Amino acid sequence: MNWPAVWAIYRQEMARFRRTILQSFVSPVLSTSLYFVVFGTAIGSRIETVEGVSYGAFIVPGLIMLSVMTQSLSNASFAIYFPKFIGSVYEVLSAPVGVLEILLGYVGAAATKSLFIGGVILATSALFVDISIAHPVAMVAFLVLTCLSFALMGFIIGLWAGNFEQLQLIPLLVVTPLIFLGGAFYSISMLPPFWQGVSLFNPVVWLISGFRWSFFGLADVPVVLSLLAIGGFTVLCLGVVWAIFRTGWRLRA
Repeated sequence: MNWPAVWAIYRQEMARFRRTILQSFVSPVLSTSLYFVVFGTAIGSRIETVEGVSYGAFIVPGLIMLSVMTQSLSNASFAIYFPKFIGSVYEVLSAPVGVLEILLGYVGAAATKSLFIGGVILATSALFVDISIAHPVAMVAFLVLTCLSFALMGFIIGLWAGNFEQLQLIPLLVVTPLIFLGGAFYSISMLPPFWQGVSLFNPVVWLISGFRWSFFGLADVPVVLSLLAIGGFTVLCLGVVWAIFRTGWRLRA
């Protein structure tokens, strides 16, 4: 393991994050506050509780997942796409650095940024509603796995994208709708039976349900299956990245 190379890539990515720390800090605080004003106040005045939990507190796990998933995707995809765009990726590929070191550097930095933003949103939410975490270890596990898996997915998108439009295509047209339809702001038990069944085909439902369970002990789907889903997704993304680097697809073009 070439730890100096891992640290060099990780430090470079985190330096870019520190240069925009104000934007990275203010943006989640502002967006979280707006979500609470719109959803917590407007909708919360009509829906006081969901399964015994106040609506304001109920949407906190969904807000965290929404931001963590989108930030992991954007940070990781841009981190690898920009070196491709300017040509510096060949310096990394020609250096004595393996796939694992590259992943630890780029994906690790993207996941770290998302964890920071998730913590900021959780702290901001505590200013609006009373939050209790029933299973803190499970909460951290779900959060870390989500950051890693979606950072890996973003890394794949960055390798696949041939231009800046493609870089935003999947996050905007696929991932964001799945997140909003994945129970971030409601319980799928509130849906008619037919749409409850359809929602189970949305992988984001399993992630948000497990994460919400760690807060309130409430879940739309079995928690064990949620952990298996996020674990399987992580392994799948690792396999795709390994195949890309082995074949050189989209790297040597």
